Amino acid sequence: MRRWMVFALLLLLSGSSVGAGELAGVTLPDQVTVGGKNLALNGMGVRKKMMIKVYVAGLYLEQRSADPAAIVGSDSTKRVVMHFTTNMATKSKMDDAWREGFEANSPDSFAALADRVSTFIGFFGDMKDGDEIVLTVSPGAGTAAALNGEEKGTITGDDFGDALLKVWLGAHPPSEDLKAGLLGK
Repeated sequence: MRRWMVFALLLLLSGSSVGAGELAGVTLPDQVTVGGKNLALNGMGVRKKMMIKVYVAGLYLEQRSADPAAIVGSDSTKRVVMHFTTNMATKSKMDDAWREGFEANSPDSFAALADRVSTFIGFFGDMKDGDEIVLTVSPGAGTAAALNGEEKGTITGDDFGDALLKVWLGAHPPSEDLKAGLLGK
């Protein structure tokens, strides 16, 4: 009887996250619709810097995949959601992190991307606990950036969208744990 009650309690508690992914206190929906396309939550990961949880990221794809090259190379819509969990993500720190991520993961094309990277970085200021950046990569249409539901702008070029995804899924991600989480591992 006691085992049954424990099992029932666990089942009840686990039911509260049905339809959503949860990590480090951040809940993201299992699915989103973008331009009439249903995207599924592929995975979630935490970006930590010196033991501080900076943000929780979620990767949404039309088809789930654990293959970073296939994700970056696919001709489908992708979305990255970054939910900030600290007030310590200053504009200066974020600017440096973005630039380092692009340079480290797209070194051969960074010169061609540099102006667009600067424009993209300019969309964002200091990030506060609870802020949310939504980045939607739509092949042929560009990469749309929103902050707390407000559209900030769109960066043209599929090469930019691919380079942006490589920031997390490339050879030099912010952390291997974050990359693995986004890949659903």
